[in-house]
Amino acid sequence: MFGSKYLRLCRYHFFIVVIVGILFNSCNQKPTKVVERDTTITEKISFNNLFFDSSSLNNFLELNTTLAEFKEQFYNFYKLRNYEFAWFDSKGISEQAHNFYNLLHTTYLENGDSTLLNSDVLSNYKGFKKSNYNFYTKKELLNTELKLTGQFFNYASKVYKGIELDAIGLGWFIPTKKINISALLDTVLRNKANNPEVYVPFNSQYKKLQQQLLHLYKIQKIYPVDTLEYSQKYPSLGDSSDVISKIKLRLFLLQDLGKNDNSNFFDANLQNAIAHFQERMGLNKTTSLNNSFIKELNKPIEKRIMQILINLERARWLPAEKDSNYILVNIPEFKLHVFDSAINVWDMNVIVGKQATTTVIFNGNLKYIVFSPYWNIPSNITKNEILPSIAKDKNYLSKNNIEQYGKAGNVPMFRQKPGPQNALGRVKFLFPNSYEIYFHDTPNKSYFSSNNRSLSHGCIRLGEPQKLATYLLRNEKLYSDSTIKKLMNLETEKWVSLPKSIPVFIVYFTTWVDKSGVLNFRNDIYGHDEKMKVKMFVSDTTTAKINKF
Repeated sequence: MFGSKYLRLCRYHFFIVVIVGILFNSCNQKPTKVVERDTTITEKISFNNLFFDSSSLNNFLELNTTLAEFKEQFYNFYKLRNYEFAWFDSKGISEQAHNFYNLLHTTYLENGDSTLLNSDVLSNYKGFKKSNYNFYTKKELLNTELKLTGQFFNYASKVYKGIELDAIGLGWFIPTKKINISALLDTVLRNKANNPEVYVPFNSQYKKLQQQLLHLYKIQKIYPVDTLEYSQKYPSLGDSSDVISKIKLRLFLLQDLGKNDNSNFFDANLQNAIAHFQERMGLNKTTSLNNSFIKELNKPIEKRIMQILINLERARWLPAEKDSNYILVNIPEFKLHVFDSAINVWDMNVIVGKQATTTVIFNGNLKYIVFSPYWNIPSNITKNEILPSIAKDKNYLSKNNIEQYGKAGNVPMFRQKPGPQNALGRVKFLFPNSYEIYFHDTPNKSYFSSNNRSLSHGCIRLGEPQKLATYLLRNEKLYSDSTIKKLMNLETEKWVSLPKSIPVFIVYFTTWVDKSGVLNFRNDIYGHDEKMKVKMFVSDTTTAKINKF
């Protein structure tokens, strides 16, 4: 459907899934930091007797203008080495150079990206590999050394950044991370890149999605392409039907069914597999066959792969987990996750914004808990809902425990007083931001049993607000469970500042790997996947970018 651009991107990511780990380490140092020359590294104490003068680097960069964008990285990298050679040692061209050549060559064969192959560098490399490097002049050695470094910077910047997309333009307001490729190269060379897990500076979700993507690529050629028909009456536990063997095959390939017996009998193993599939697709867990189950099972494996590719790009934008304690809300999942000491300790259901009033993707720091809060009604709700309701019923304010507390120009300002009717419930949690989004309780508890919980004006309603308050104040002796309960039933609001703020991430992933290692998929409730799909696979403006890989 999406032609060669989609296939090229798939091949690129398949390659990256297998080998990207050999290149990267956690290098989040600020690239603008001034790097001092390390003069402690000398020929006497170094295993390498090959050094060069800094003026030679300047001359090289003046001649090789295509590498000018990496000038700062060149100087930072070689200052840290006191201008010691990196790709050669006293015995000749290094093991790391061989590894890097193989990596570039494989990339070219898989993706046809000629921009990653500098013919002069590769020709020189082959010559050094075959001959004793003593036959070459110091100038020839240095030229190959510096071109290999430039080649690495070019490769690393492309692979790490992925497709050049405007994250903010796609509704993502979490600051994207930066890469220090000079520090990255230093790390790779020092460690010889022999442990892939150590060299991936992405968020852990990126690594997990990569592995799942690899599995889908493996089954892509054998996954059934026929469409299962919908029915008014599906077979149930104990029944036999021709469709059962087809369902079993799909669930087995998708890793929901542990063993495929190829039979047409609906047994307990199939029932469990159906429940597992329904749960990770966000469907009602009925353990029985129905139209919604068949619809998800009929989705082509290519569409699943595309969905993972889209979310892999989002995972690139996430920072690596620096804080061991944080809160993460995944909008399409309708879930809040609490991480303590880097472990997902518990979750709760949430309600997020409707499509017309979407919840913004951003990050902040939770600083305040407001017990028994007033609800200061936003001006747009005042205009669109409150004032029309007052016009219909003069007692509307008293019936809903609302009072006027001021004016903004000619528009009255209303607030709902604490109590059981309050739209914010009994408590709210503030992480100050310009989007006016926060967590809060709600008096409408029945909504949390709904499968689709995209219902709010943009803020995030919590299924278990008291549990979150107790967790956040768990180390404070003044706030026992009974005290927190009392604070949630006051007649006027009570603010409590947290002794230490906790990071909050509001994210948008329609596919992810959960704490049990299970791959999940959800609906694209805000259409963000569709927007990214156009940028990544369809738009002519991105053809060149995708062709590079």
